[in-house]
Amino acid sequence: MTDTLSAPPTGYARVFAVREFRAVFAAHLLSLLGVVVAEIALSVLVYDLTGSPLLSALAFALGFLPYVVGGTLLAGIADRFPARRVLVLCDLVCAACVLPMTLPGAHIAVLLALRCALAVVSPVFAGTRMATLADILGDGDLFVLGRSLLRIVSQGALLAGYGVGGLLLTAVSPRHALLITVVTFCASAGLLRLGTRRRPARAGGGSLVTDSLKGARQVLADRRTRVLLFLFWVPPMFSVVPEALAAPYADDLGVGSVGLGLLMCALPVGTIVGELWAGARLRPAAREGIALPLVCVTLLPYVGYALHPGLPLALLLLFVSGAGSAYTLGLDQWFVRAVPEGLRGRAMTLLTAGLMTIQGVGMALAGVAAEFAGVAWTVAGAGVLGAGCCVLLAVEARTTGRLGTARTEYQDGADHHVTGR
Repeated sequence: MTDTLSAPPTGYARVFAVREFRAVFAAHLLSLLGVVVAEIALSVLVYDLTGSPLLSALAFALGFLPYVVGGTLLAGIADRFPARRVLVLCDLVCAACVLPMTLPGAHIAVLLALRCALAVVSPVFAGTRMATLADILGDGDLFVLGRSLLRIVSQGALLAGYGVGGLLLTAVSPRHALLITVVTFCASAGLLRLGTRRRPARAGGGSLVTDSLKGARQVLADRRTRVLLFLFWVPPMFSVVPEALAAPYADDLGVGSVGLGLLMCALPVGTIVGELWAGARLRPAAREGIALPLVCVTLLPYVGYALHPGLPLALLLLFVSGAGSAYTLGLDQWFVRAVPEGLRGRAMTLLTAGLMTIQGVGMALAGVAAEFAGVAWTVAGAGVLGAGCCVLLAVEARTTGRLGTARTEYQDGADHHVTGR
């Protein structure tokens, strides 16, 4: 413990010194580019074909809903096959799903079905990649920083990706833009194949669906792992509420499309700043030390919406709340320690699937609540209710952490006694 506390702060440069991580990072950038372009181009293409705002929005929504299918029924893939093979095949399957979308005669039902297929594959890919990061970087501080970098890139895609995609569609047709997505997925597959080394499967045998469900039960059966999963899932369910209601709130304020864009950007900007600061400036022990206090307060700025704030104050509240998401660096460290290596791929896939699904649920519930309570009070209520849930989870996490430490110390003592005898 003394060595950990006295160690100098570790920065992100150490992660990029690992050759395999550079390949994973570059592949992540390409995959993100492909996903963002596909989402925009497909939404525009569906609207062009149908003239229906509902079907166009459905093309976006289908990116959330099937996550639970891939994350529960197919999670076993992440552990029962070599990780590099899974990652490469997932990218190639995604490319194969997008390619038919570029054909002029593709029916709307085919387009939406292929979008669902992409969303089913995504949690398997993301979970396998997270587990592979632990193999490449170890389960210590480098893993935490690597995970943080991938999240930061994802948040950056929210800021820049849709704007770039919109500009792209002014130069090429949606179907041609989808061809770019095919290229990015194939390039990502090539990077992962050539830039990472082959590692054996962690587990295997039996029916895939049975193995996946068994793994999910094993992960959820452990009290410590279960509470950490909920700490990953619950705050985002509430944090997406202002994003889901940004358009009506911008309309209430009369700030137009510029104000709407700023409201959509404030939270991810805060998230990027918070993670960069925690990753670059804090020691591992300090990041773990602030995790639970931060998770308890990160949603409290939303309570300020009860005052019906103008645009500047609303942006500040969202930025501060986003910065509080630096708690995830501490959670990452605890989670990778808590999960047995043989379950790591399935646990990471379940984590990803639950995160995406619960954000979709949070957005839907926000819309329902706003119909009755109004936008401002819905966001404020999400802050109060979300903070209360986070406090309860933080208390449970602290309790399970102490129990885990006590069990480890007891086992160490028992082992020492037996060895001494």
